[in-house]
Amino acid sequence: NCLQYFSGIWLGVEWDDPQRGKHDGTYEGTQYFKCRHPRGGSFIRPNKANFGVDFLTAVKGRYGLNEKQDAQNGIENTCVFGKKTVEFVGRDSIEKKQSGNKMKFPSTSISKSSAFSKLTTLALNQTEITWTEVLLCAPGWPVLEELYLTSNNITVLERPDNVLQTLKLLDLSNNQLLDGSQLHLIGHLPRLEQLILTNNGIPSVHFPDADFGCKTKMFPSLKRLAINDNKISQWSSINELEKLPSLQVLECRNNPLMDTEKNPETLRQLIIAKISQLEVLNKSEIFPDERRGAELDYRKIFGKDWLAAGGHWDPVRNKPSEEFLAAHPRYPSLCLKYGAPEEGELKGQQPLTLKNQLLTLTIKCPDNPEQKPVEKKLPESMTIQRVKGLLYRLLRIPGSELKLSYESSKLKGKEVELDNDLKPLQFYSIENGDSVLVRW
Repeated sequence: NCLQYFSGIWLGVEWDDPQRGKHDGTYEGTQYFKCRHPRGGSFIRPNKANFGVDFLTAVKGRYGLNEKQDAQNGIENTCVFGKKTVEFVGRDSIEKKQSGNKMKFPSTSISKSSAFSKLTTLALNQTEITWTEVLLCAPGWPVLEELYLTSNNITVLERPDNVLQTLKLLDLSNNQLLDGSQLHLIGHLPRLEQLILTNNGIPSVHFPDADFGCKTKMFPSLKRLAINDNKISQWSSINELEKLPSLQVLECRNNPLMDTEKNPETLRQLIIAKISQLEVLNKSEIFPDERRGAELDYRKIFGKDWLAAGGHWDPVRNKPSEEFLAAHPRYPSLCLKYGAPEEGELKGQQPLTLKNQLLTLTIKCPDNPEQKPVEKKLPESMTIQRVKGLLYRLLRIPGSELKLSYESSKLKGKEVELDNDLKPLQFYSIENGDSVLVRW
């Protein structure tokens, strides 16, 4: 392209390292090309450009035989060193032996090669390799279990037919998949247990082959999923994760959805209640008490919505709308587990968005003096059950039974036992500045 005020041909480039760039492809108000990074682009003259080679060509060039080389060993070559011409006998043969050629591409089908027959872990991060090239090479990795492909600008996936069938971990973080439906193409890897999709710009996740309340046939073995730093903004994507039959560990930090709740504890409880088999959320273990509290709260919080949508305590008359079931697909199973919410539970209930009256409390462990006091802000509507779940994580206590009491800042030395897990903090008249005492 010709730049105004500058004669000749210029090339617009986007650098792998944005610090080498100057702009986003726009110069003097005219956009000549687009960049992923706002300052990753610049213009250079064609004679300054090094176009490089693709990954496969580079490997062949480093480790494979040059097609132009004479196949006959022993041919004489000459090399010039300074002013001296030196005769080099058998150069091709020596180059072949000295190349360190451990990645030679075989002349026969790569699937018949035994070069990587025992390879179980492979990292190809920041190599600009494409998914198509991965699948081309994959027949040579018959027992591969872990594949790392971070920061390769991968935008498109293809279904791996008859390859990567032994894969247990796939790391695609820091690529540009952008579309959650791309995941369907790798959803039938039978042994895949860990999938890392951090920072891919993914806006949503869905598994259209399964209705709500059913399990998808995709990702049958997937236990750990990381979707941090994406663009997921709707609860519908969290609902979809309940369809995964084996999911136990989820990381989903730094998505727009995380900003929908002011209280991170409330957000955590909602995710726990929506995904039944989850055991670890954002690297924090979910204890049985915390799950029970989250599910009971969820059942109560959305009880009025359930009734308004056609829900009823009488099973014959219980016909919640499709809209309600789409928003709360686990609600029917929670009613089966704990019973439908009673009318008395729903009277005078505060909506979820008002659960932000925070109490500033000091957490103390009187029987464990090495545990320093910690100050926390907790909603006054938070149940004792959920407080215990928080304390398990905060204090890193093993699965012991917690016993809680509180000490008023106005009545030093007098403890009141917090003995009902289903009651909120406000039930005990706890106030700002009070202390919660933890024993186990």
